[in-house]
Amino acid sequence: MASLPPRQPKERISVLLVMADKLSSASLMTAFTHAHKHFEFKSLTGSSEEIIAGLGTQKAHVALISEELRDGPKAGFRVLQKIEASGGTSPIMLLQSSNRECVVNAFRNGARGVFYRHHSLKALAKCIQVVHEGQFWANNRDFEHLVGFLTHLRPLRLNNAHGAPILTQREEEVVRLVTEGLKNREIAKELNVKEHSVRNYLYRIFEKLGVSSRVELVLYASTERERNN
Repeated sequence: MASLPPRQPKERISVLLVMADKLSSASLMTAFTHAHKHFEFKSLTGSSEEIIAGLGTQKAHVALISEELRDGPKAGFRVLQKIEASGGTSPIMLLQSSNRECVVNAFRNGARGVFYRHHSLKALAKCIQVVHEGQFWANNRDFEHLVGFLTHLRPLRLNNAHGAPILTQREEEVVRLVTEGLKNREIAKELNVKEHSVRNYLYRIFEKLGVSSRVELVLYASTERERNN
């Protein structure tokens, strides 16, 4: 009787903890490591300026960024912007509470999810896993904040004044892949282009459609799809 092939180990997800101080980072890292073996953690602590200076040395699949750092209660958003702009790492904002302004700012600045300090480690593990897989993480209240914000934006422009499509065929392909949850490097592989070309496509798409983040793009595309069905 043939033996079964050995089970492949789960991919270890590397997580960068961005916190105000080493004690907070070490405490979360210790508690989390005991419960979830397939995560590995790195950390950067201090002010937003100090953390941004160290980002180049700490590569990770996912970054969990505290909104409060040593230089202020909203300093984490500056780190979020830098991580999102550099690509390659999926950021999650760690918030104190479900504040509309913070939730909207997190997603507008590139967060793939928002998580709250009072939620459980089990929920955090699920959040990290979901974001690592290319999806977004938001609860119903967060989604309501986003929808409320989007209703005050101008409608998505898919055609120009003459009725011609604004996006090229390749840009429409990029939008489709973004809505399917693919990351830039995965989109590049799918389209057989360089990753920096995908970033350029997204920049042009955002400019043409009047959106500022992947989340807005996904929500707008979903709304347009429902309108046309």
